[in-house]
Amino acid sequence: MAWMHDTGPDHFLHRLSSVEQSLLFSMGTQAIQVPPVDWLRWHCGLLPMGLLPPQRAAWLAQLLPDCSLLANEMVWNVESMGESQRSDILQSVLQTARDQGLLRGWRNERFSFWHENCATPDPQTPAFLSVERSGFRWLGLLSHAVHVNGFLPDGSLWCARRSFSKATDPGLLDNVTAGGLPSGERVQTCLRRELVEEAGLFSLEGHRLQAAGNVRTTRREPQGWHDEILHVFNLTLASNFVPRNQDGEVAEFMCLHPPQVLARMLAGEFTADAVQTLLQGLRTETILAPLPSRFSK
Repeated sequence: MAWMHDTGPDHFLHRLSSVEQSLLFSMGTQAIQVPPVDWLRWHCGLLPMGLLPPQRAAWLAQLLPDCSLLANEMVWNVESMGESQRSDILQSVLQTARDQGLLRGWRNERFSFWHENCATPDPQTPAFLSVERSGFRWLGLLSHAVHVNGFLPDGSLWCARRSFSKATDPGLLDNVTAGGLPSGERVQTCLRRELVEEAGLFSLEGHRLQAAGNVRTTRREPQGWHDEILHVFNLTLASNFVPRNQDGEVAEFMCLHPPQVLARMLAGEFTADAVQTLLQGLRTETILAPLPSRFSK
């Protein structure tokens, strides 16, 4: 494996013993989890969409037009419709679920779904549908997010504690910046916005940002099936930079040494996605991201 020297990720790893490194990377097996055996796959025509618990599939089949519930799958036969019509129908059903108390954490923001293996979303390419973001886990749809590892030059890691009022993972430790990709927004636009809103980083001058690929995470959550591709970036911050939250979504920031990060991850204090983001950032030979040193508003 090739490593970029004199960067935060490189120093983070070298401040862990070989045993600690093994413990850290062993958590990578948690990224892709096996779905419950009794849950149902659902399709739009022949296009795989997501994963549903049986009771939820039965409820949806009653409300969605042209929908059939079979022995081990649900099929919604609206593939001939356009993106807007499909989106409107499914959004209306999600609103009914919200009104009946079945769907919680409504954000009034839409995510887009292209297809089940869409690694790099492109807003210039029409999505298959776009609906309320809280409905993605509820429906088991693949979503996208941007996550940033915030290192100091010595390898210490800035971590954000999620607000205790967050709909998902309240109070857990997270990456210095992490946010879902809204409909119509590019990955790098989302990255710039989240760095400003969550960490108060308005300029990259004096810092070093590197792209670190992506990692897919799947697991069962209280809301449903989580399936998301995390677009990972490593950010080596100037030693005197202190992140300051701007949008109220972070309760506090903590600067932790690598052994402290490992201990808290093993204790379950971090979000599952923050763990996989760090592993992806450490295992990948990073490439300098093509971003300007100053963000435009």
